Amino acid sequence: MATTESLFQHPDRNLALELVRATEAAAIRAVPFIGKGDKNGADGAAVDAMRKFLGTVDFDGVVVIGEGEKDNAPMLYNGEHVGTGDGPSCDIAVDPIDGTSLTAAGRQNAISMIAVADRGTMLDASSVFYMQKLVAGAEGIGVLDIRESIGDNIREFAKAKGKPVDEIVVAVLDRPRHEELIEEIRATGAGTRLMLDGDVAGGINAALYGTRIDMCVGTGGSPEGVATACAIKALGGFIQTMLAPKTELEREKGLAAGLKFDHVYTADELVTSDNTFFVATGVTDGGLVNGVKRLGPIIRTESIVLRSHSGTIRRVHADHLAEKWLD
Repeated sequence: MATTESLFQHPDRNLALELVRATEAAAIRAVPFIGKGDKNGADGAAVDAMRKFLGTVDFDGVVVIGEGEKDNAPMLYNGEHVGTGDGPSCDIAVDPIDGTSLTAAGRQNAISMIAVADRGTMLDASSVFYMQKLVAGAEGIGVLDIRESIGDNIREFAKAKGKPVDEIVVAVLDRPRHEELIEEIRATGAGTRLMLDGDVAGGINAALYGTRIDMCVGTGGSPEGVATACAIKALGGFIQTMLAPKTELEREKGLAAGLKFDHVYTADELVTSDNTFFVATGVTDGGLVNGVKRLGPIIRTESIVLRSHSGTIRRVHADHLAEKWLD
């Protein structure tokens, strides 16, 4: 028979449904700011809502990846404890809005997300802002290598998937730093899906079965890479990353923090726990989840819940009485 201690040793399945309430709240509170050009207002509203709901959850969470350092982020800062303090001890990565610029502009693919793992198991890469990433489905395991050229990776991956190269679709952030990478992808005959923001959703779509994205590549935020790894472990997919410091000072800070350079970080190094959760609710419509919709007296949300321990993918569709959300 399980003891009380063993029951709370790891995050349990009920935690995921509690976390959905926090991402739903953040997404709903961001809606008035969609397309209004105020990304800080949207982020502030989402942060406030997420923090309020996390405070009711029975767990002892420490924010490993949050809004920033304590002095620069009034809420959900790195190192902050969230939850009631009862229940499992967890590392938590939060992004009340992954895609604040998308939200402000009224564009697609903005989400509210939370990733959770056992305490002390998430890589703290906060001292180095960027990392190179290569994400795909299970077919990439033992086939893809971030140290090889993108052309070689695409050709080998196409063979592994049993698809012609010209049917492979690669998601990449639309940034000046990726101009050469985009040219190399297209030179193989593969297609691109250029993302204005939100490479977490891009990476998850690359690992999900049945989407139009085969791979997600490029340089993006290190915190987002760790959060993505929580989802990839639940999907049985593939992820490799390499830290990409912008300055020598950033490299020195990373070394002081125990990070490795010129090293390929795998999913198990980014998050050592085998019991991870990833929860996301759509703010605006996107390829991963639909955005919040106001339907008369109802506010409708769509969320995705991933758990590595059980290998489950759940879609949560919820209707909320709009009157309950009136300020």
